[in-house]
Order: sequence, then structure tokens, then C-alpha cells
Amino acid sequence: MNDESTDQAQAAELRNKLADELAATGHIRSAQVDQAFRAVPRHAFVPADTPLEVTYQADSAVVTKRDANGTAISSVSAAYIQVATPEQAELEPGMLVLEIGSGGANAAMIAEIVGPDGHVVSVDIDPEVTTRASELLNANGYTSRISVMEVDAEHDIPAFDQFNAIIVTVGAWDLSPAWLRQLAPNGTLVVPLRMNGVTRSIAFRRTNDHLTSTSSVVCGFVPMQGAGKHADREFRLSDPDGQVVTLRFDDGAPDEPALLDGVLAGERSEVWSGVTIEHGVSFADLHLWLVSFLPGFCRLAAEEGTELAQERKTWFPFAGVRGDSFAYLSVRPALDGAGSELGARAYGPHGMEAAAVLVEQIRAWDEQARNHAQPTFAYWPSGHAPAHLPEGTARLNKTHGLVTISWPTG
Repeated sequence: MNDESTDQAQAAELRNKLADELAATGHIRSAQVDQAFRAVPRHAFVPADTPLEVTYQADSAVVTKRDANGTAISSVSAAYIQVATPEQAELEPGMLVLEIGSGGANAAMIAEIVGPDGHVVSVDIDPEVTTRASELLNANGYTSRISVMEVDAEHDIPAFDQFNAIIVTVGAWDLSPAWLRQLAPNGTLVVPLRMNGVTRSIAFRRTNDHLTSTSSVVCGFVPMQGAGKHADREFRLSDPDGQVVTLRFDDGAPDEPALLDGVLAGERSEVWSGVTIEHGVSFADLHLWLVSFLPGFCRLAAEEGTELAQERKTWFPFAGVRGDSFAYLSVRPALDGAGSELGARAYGPHGMEAAAVLVEQIRAWDEQARNHAQPTFAYWPSGHAPAHLPEGTARLNKTHGLVTISWPTG
């Protein structure tokens, strides 16, 4: 057996092992997704120097292109999300499916599921990405089953009417009206929706004049480019040594950011919630709760050399600004070393108040949402937003509509 045959055999072995793992953890739920994942040579769509062990890890995305600043702008999605999105879309043989964001591997999986009577249209705004995807798909036998097009998907896809499913594989801040126009009446839209910088892959179906979620998955994707791109607002705070901590606002940035000048030179405050969590237990829903209800919500980034950078294992990049102060989500050891207590640390003249507001929301999540059913998301196109929403429903305004997040009660 030559080296190439050995590599192919090893890749197939690792792929089947990963498929077994994804099925055992509930990411693969259907026979058709299982078969598709085993059939597509994922390693053929990543850079040639990528180790097979990296390619066939459950939670590792593989970057295929970076911009001039080194930021990833195209990648092969992590395997767990690559199988989750077609499960969310409830794909069936014979469907016409639109994939927004090309790479090759995902389109090949969709093509395996919809079969020879179905078809996949894979679009991307970047000609380098579409050229690469076309070449790799053709080399792996998908020439007639997948159409790759260079298109800004914020607009209608030419030469096609409506799709049975639309699967977006780039982080979207809003839903394009074109997607709603080209989604079949009973179709499913799966989109990694960015909500104040926190992303969930949400499957939407139509409910009268709006869209309602049928499932959601924690995920991360490179952000959308083109007409659908959304730029954050950034406030750069310098510490006494000139190092920078950045507060990033998706929406609703403070009107007077200058109030925060110099806050890192002052004393730090902290407030603890009494809410604990065991090591290894996800509390991603807390992040979404803070997105929904924490006033002045933003994301936090610390430059190397700052006090925060030296303490990276003691905080998470979610914060809230309150006038001249800000507080950020923090943890400290608890449960006799088997877990952590959640709390807030803060900078600014009114840091204690800012920390108390964050801790209030930690406790509210613990009492009202933790261990309950997942929240439901809805998207209301412009002109269709409801006049009244149930208590406890979060509202996130978008360019083309309104996103609501409803947390179960009781």
C-alpha cells in the first residue's frame, strides 16, 4: 500500500470514529446525516498541510483564508456544527438547497443528503473562495450536483426562484429580506445569528407573518462580508501603562464613552452571586441571558500586558457599562475545588453598582432560566413587529426587522 492509500485509509478510519463520537453525543441524529458525514472526505477540503488529527476533531474549525490583518474570513466549519446544520434544516432527498458561504465540504454533505434528484447552490462573495470550492468539489465528483456562484447573498440569487432550505454558514447580524423572499413557504432557514456578539445557529420556519425557531445550537462563524456586514463600535480604554482593554458594542453603545476614560487606573470592585457551577458544565445560556437583559451589554477584550490579560482564567468576555463604570463576568473557585462561583468585577467610580447590576442578572438567570427549556427565538420583518410582547421577552432591533428571545417561565 502506497503513502496516499495509507493516508486515505487513516482518514476514513478517523472520519468513522468521529462520526461515531458525534452520534454518541447527539450531534448526529439521523441516518442520512450520518451517511453523508461518513461519505464526504473532509480532509480534501482543508489546506493540504492540515494534520488529519486536527481535521477530524469534533470542535475544530479549519481556517482556509485570512485577510491582510490575519483575521479568518473563510473556514471549514467544526465537524459538530457541520452535522448540526443539516439536522436543523431537516433536509430530505430531492430538495433544492441554498448554502450561503462556500467552502466545499458542507455543500458536499448537503448534496449527499438531498441525493441525485436534489441540487445544492453554494454562493460566496469572494471569488477566491468560490474558485477553490469549485475546484475541490469537481475533483471529488460533485460537478453536476452543486452549482457554485460568486454572489453577494444579501441580494436575490439569480436564476433560482425558491429554495426548500437555506443554510447560512457565515455569522449574520440580520436576516436579508432576499432570504425570506427565496425561502419556500414550508422551508427552513438555518442561520448563525449574531445577537450582541453572541451567536446561535437557529433554525427558523414561517409562522404567519414572522419566523419562529425550531432549534438552536451554540456556535461560532466568521462574520458576513458585503452588504450584510455589520461593524461593531469599539471603545479602547488605556491602563496606566498604556496597554488597552477594548469594549465592543454590537448595538446600543453609550452616548458618553469619555466617562470611561481613566477607569483602569482606579481600584477594582467585586460582587459575588452565590451561584455556583461545576467544572465542565456549560453555562452558555447565561451569556445569552446577559445579551438579553444586561443594560449596557458589550464584549470585553484585553491586550497582553494588562491586568485582565494576566487573569484570563478568571473572567469571561461579557460586560455591562453603567455610566462611568463597567463590570465584567468573573469566576472564583468554589465547591471545594470542583467548580466556580459566578460574580462580577468592575472598574470605575460606581463599579460596585455596575457589578451589582450584573450579579442581579446572574441570580435572575439562575432562578428563572437555568435548567429550564431552551429559549425560543423569533424574527419579525419590518412592519410586522407585535405591539405587545410577553413579560421576560428580550427585543433586539435589526436593520430589516426585530429579533425576540422568549425564555420559558416556571
